[in-house]
Order: sequence, then C-alpha cells, then structure tokens
Amino acid sequence: MVQAYILIQTEVGKASAVAEVISKIDGVIQAEDVTGPYDVIVRAQADTVDELGRMVVAKVQQADGITRTLTCPVVHI
Repeated sequence: MVQAYILIQTEVGKASAVAEVISKIDGVIQAEDVTGPYDVIVRAQADTVDELGRMVVAKVQQADGITRTLTCPVVHI
C-alpha cells in the first residue's frame, strides 16, 4: 500500500468545493481545505505508485477549480 499527501492549489474561492469533490474519490482518505501556499491537502492511498499516479492524473486533477497539484509520497525510513 502506498500513501501520499497531495497538495492542491485552486482558483480563488474554490477550495471548499474542491475538497468536497476530491473527498468522494476512491482511495482518498481525507481532504481538507487549509490556509497557506496550498488551498487543499489530501491524504490518499493506492496499491502501487502507478495506481496512485493514475488516480492523481485521471481523477484528482480533473476536478473543476484546481490549478496545480504536488504529490508527496509517504516514506517509512
């Protein structure tokens, strides 16, 4: 199982709507709108890195109002 934080920048005023839409995607554990340089932070999981990448590109980035994403895989050192 691979987990990651997805940091999302949105159009002005769209953070809450984006977080709500993203929270309904399979594999998303949590989606919260936040303050700071990013507008929404998502915790997601998938069976493989490839599946995680497909989720981000095919589902997360397709949500209306998203301008940029940054995916940060969780590592256990």
